[in-house]
Amino acid sequence: MFDFQNLELATARQRVNRAQLVHERAEEMLNEDCGVGINLALCCRIRSARRRAIDASARLVKIDPTSAR
Repeated sequence: MFDFQNLELATARQRVNRAQLVHERAEEMLNEDCGVGINLALCCRIRSARRRAIDASARLVKIDPTSAR
């Protein structure tokens, strides 16, 4: 029988990894000299990526408390 908890764990791990990757990419783009307007947009993007990473980590811990990062 198919184990739904393993599927949920895999999905939660993917969310965490994806959110962390987006955050890292936005940080790298912020280090480039693109101008004030773009930097403000990137700051907003970084804040939302951090929030998504935190939320995804919290979901992962709710599903499997032993997977705390």
